[in-house]
Amino acid sequence: MPARIASLHPQIAANESHTLENRLLKQYRAIAHKLHPIVTVGGQGLTSGIETELDRALTDHELVKIKVSVGDREARDAVIEQLVTSCGAELVQKIGHTATLLRHSQNADPRKSNLQRPL
Repeated sequence: MPARIASLHPQIAANESHTLENRLLKQYRAIAHKLHPIVTVGGQGLTSGIETELDRALTDHELVKIKVSVGDREARDAVIEQLVTSCGAELVQKIGHTATLLRHSQNADPRKSNLQRPL
């Protein structure tokens, strides 16, 4: 959209960027559909080892699935939210015990990155 039109119609410009975000999220969900969970949080909950492994996985792969098998729904949501904030990632999707996280990396290896390599 040209800047002139965006300045005249700020609501249209905001809707267009929101649609772009939805398109990106849809693409990320499609890529993640083929992935298997890399990190599993078990009955012991969050440990420093899990956070370290998730940080490494996000650095290498950028888009990862995690499996959270702790307690009830509220506890599971709290663990996922804590992982998102501690690793600086973005929650793409959450279905049942599985969550998909995204964190862009400046120097991602194209052979490992789920966003750069063809599946």
